[in-house]
Amino acid sequence: MNPTIDISKVREDAEAYFGQGNYYCSEAIVASVRDNVALEMPDALIAAASGFPVGVGRSKCMCGAVSGGVISLGYVFGRTGPSTPADPRSVKTLALANELQQAFRESHRVLCCSVQTKGMDMASGEHKAQCVAFTGEMAEKTAEIIAREWASETADQEG
Repeated sequence: MNPTIDISKVREDAEAYFGQGNYYCSEAIVASVRDNVALEMPDALIAAASGFPVGVGRSKCMCGAVSGGVISLGYVFGRTGPSTPADPRSVKTLALANELQQAFRESHRVLCCSVQTKGMDMASGEHKAQCVAFTGEMAEKTAEIIAREWASETADQEG
């Protein structure tokens, strides 16, 4: 794990990965968290995020940017073995995931991809620009949550 988190770089890298067509939204966030925060994260986690774009398998349900952030939070804080629902890791991860999706709702009202993209041509520049912005926003919020929970120094705090 990276002891200093550059929150702006997490956002910039996620936006670039998606904007340049290297990854979809959820994958871009996971890749950026891996590259900037959780350096030991296996590439397989990016693969695990591959079914979430365009609202989970193109169903246009939950925004894939939110999904990518939730996957990243689960990797960093979640449990890795069987336990009870009262397991502190489970409780904490659920609370952090809820915080992330609530932040999205506060900014954009709903998580639903079909509502967010209503009336947009999926191949249009407007749609892509909005999704790149959502990706950056959720990557940044994910990094902020991780930094806060780790009590990490952020790059903008360095002397």
